[in-house]
Amino acid sequence: MKKVEIYSTPSCHFCHMAKEFFTAKGVEYTDYNVASDTTKRTEMLEKSGQLGVPVIIIDNKDVVIGFNQKALTSILEIPA
Repeated sequence: MKKVEIYSTPSCHFCHMAKEFFTAKGVEYTDYNVASDTTKRTEMLEKSGQLGVPVIIIDNKDVVIGFNQKALTSILEIPA
């Protein structure tokens, strides 16, 4: 299984959609709340170059900005 990390905020609709998608597909993920965790916010900015959420990092190499279901299913190699 690939390592999935999501940088999100509690009020982000697309963050909720991404997490619901992962749960529905049985994908384990680590969630970082960048609204309250400034260290993770800085880390997200360094990895993605932006402050918009969600930022999803897969295996410390693939960066998906926003909830892009097509890209996520392809990178994670799971059915759509």
